[in-house]
Amino acid sequence: MPVTAAPIAILSALAEEQAGLLQHMQGARDVVLAGRTVWCGNLWGQPVVLALSRIGKVAAATTATALIAHLGVDRVVFTGVAGGVGDGVQVGDVVVGTSYLQHDMDASPLFPRYEIPLYGQAVFAGDVDLCGALQMASDAALAGIRHQGRAPVVHRGLIASGDRFVNSAAEVAALVGQLRAAGHVPLAVEMEGAAVAQVCADYDVPFAAVRTISDRADDTAHGDFRTFVQEVASVYALGIVENLLKTLSK
Repeated sequence: MPVTAAPIAILSALAEEQAGLLQHMQGARDVVLAGRTVWCGNLWGQPVVLALSRIGKVAAATTATALIAHLGVDRVVFTGVAGGVGDGVQVGDVVVGTSYLQHDMDASPLFPRYEIPLYGQAVFAGDVDLCGALQMASDAALAGIRHQGRAPVVHRGLIASGDRFVNSAAEVAALVGQLRAAGHVPLAVEMEGAAVAQVCADYDVPFAAVRTISDRADDTAHGDFRTFVQEVASVYALGIVENLLKTLSK
């Protein structure tokens, strides 16, 4: 990918998920945009905007729209945590989203379940080049790391978003079963990615997301969430973003 003067947006829902990135930013300056404080500067050779999307689809969509429309970001990358729901997706693994869907979208019978009204589609694809770069960055960042006695695995696939913290085995079973019946096989669930993917599609801005699996979205999902974000996910994010930006600078 060629280096451009336009900044890359790095989004996360929680401040802990971006821990360390601001400390490495050179020439950092803060800007208040749509009620949010965002940071502009350089990270590892790239002009970057760091922003907290806040939690949920509407907040994330607002943030992405503001950054694209007012700061001219030309790529958007989302880092954060998610619940693992795919076969073989374990706590401590990473999922690079190649596609995104809103699992709580249901305008039936006017439109098929999961389809975004008037778009004619339920799934928004991540940018192929950016997803590929994000996977390579994830592989590099996790090399040599072990979590709970095993090497983390980097997965690629569908991420499902909804305005709900999924935290029961029964809910996971129902959610995944209904998605699979409609032909969708999610690897992870979270609360922002599909909304940002839709905004980026509207603006024709490349988008990709990487999620560290903090739990299996079951009855223990709320357990040590904050501790995991601080001690594991933030470390992963720092390494992944560093490798990604260094790759894009070449």
